[in-house]
Order: sequence, then structure tokens, then C-alpha cells
Amino acid sequence: MRVPFEHLPDSARLWIFGAQRPLAAQEEKRLLDEVDRFLEGWASHGAPLRGSRDWRCGRLLLVGVDEGAAPPSGCSIDALVNALKSVEREMDVKLLDNAPVWFAAVGEVRAVSRTDFRRLAAEGRVGLDTEVFDNTLTRVGALRAGKWRVPARESWHRALVGG
Repeated sequence: MRVPFEHLPDSARLWIFGAQRPLAAQEEKRLLDEVDRFLEGWASHGAPLRGSRDWRCGRLLLVGVDEGAAPPSGCSIDALVNALKSVEREMDVKLLDNAPVWFAAVGEVRAVSRTDFRRLAAEGRVGLDTEVFDNTLTRVGALRAGKWRVPARESWHRALVGG
């Protein structure tokens, strides 16, 4: 059962997926329609899951589930991943790659490899004050507490810029 993202409790489980490239408006709509359709029927061992999604910065998909209502099982999490894999194939866009470093640069969201982020740091193009996205967060409450978009100095990214 899909609910508004703001109705999820702070304890809700969170997954963050990034689109490797900006999506055109019709692609965004298609992606979100597919995710909404999936969430409407998302279940764990026959129990409906109370899930939601949010789309941020034109590149980042947040999916949450209220584990207090019904916890997701391994199979239900696999179903989410498989649904996103299907969207990846149909739209020719990567969503499930956790390797890139996501950061904000000159008003745009960018994703680069860790090696490239280190190189950008060595060139002085990113640093401890660069706003980064910590897509390793696992709880909606951490997102709401402002731990997702932070200066590199306040995240694991600090090690990539020599801090």
C-alpha cells in the first residue's frame, strides 16, 4: 500500500537510488509511475507493505517502508530490486549502482567514481565544504535530521578529500 512519503515514521527503512543521468520529464514520469505501481502491490509473505517513494534533485529516488506496519522480507526487497532492474532495462538508465559519489556542484547534482572524486579533490574542485549526498542512510529519520545532504567534512566522503 503506497502512502505519502511524509507519512512514513522516522523509523522507516530507507533505500536511495541514483539515476546515472538526468531524466527527461517523460522519463521521470515513467519511472515514478512504475515505482508507484510496484508500491501499490508491494507485500511481504502476503502482508501489504506500507511503502512510499520520493524523487529528489531530478536524479535521486528514495524508497521507504514502515517496518512497524509490516517488515519487508528478503523476497520483498528482492522484488523491489527486480522492479528497478526492469525499469533500468526499459529506460536504459542505471539506478542500482551504489558505487558513485553523489555531490552538488554549481547548482547541479553529479555522480562520479570515487577515483574521480579524489582527483577532483586533488585539483581543488571539491573539498571538505562540498555538499555530498550520503546514500548509505538506512532510516527516514536520518534523512529528516539532515544527514543526507551534508558537507563532505560531516560524512564518510571526508576520507576521499583528504580530511
